[in-house]
Amino acid sequence: MIDLDDVDRQILRILVADATQSASAVGRKLGMSQPATWRRIKRLQDAGVIKGRRLKLNAEKLGFGVTVFLGVKLARKGHISIEDFERAVGAIPEVQSIEHVLGLYDYRLRVVARDISDFERVLRRRIMTLPGAGDVEANVLLSEERRPGPIG
Repeated sequence: MIDLDDVDRQILRILVADATQSASAVGRKLGMSQPATWRRIKRLQDAGVIKGRRLKLNAEKLGFGVTVFLGVKLARKGHISIEDFERAVGAIPEVQSIEHVLGLYDYRLRVVARDISDFERVLRRRIMTLPGAGDVEANVLLSEERRPGPIG
């Protein structure tokens, strides 16, 4: 664990809002020089606090108007390889995230589709045919608000 001071937390808040900002732009917002800001960002990256910068695409603008969260329970019949399931589900382009979880279901998947009938096709032809796929529960996303989470 790394000790974060108030300036580190401010840098993280700024980058969480827009990770494309340069060290110079971040520094201007904080009244710091570009080199000093860059060193702090580099230290946060080296310590693993900043794991990367991701491009967030607007699925709806790309023609994927439906997002569904699937709870998938693995079938217990026979020996099911978790690795085989994860490899197979990871090969489905409509599956945006795969989370191995505790609880009623073994996996939580975020799936995008063009519309409900497209989602039904993905569910029937791709997800339900996965090795080890058992019970499935679908929850259609109505709206989403992203929160940055605690920075300390």
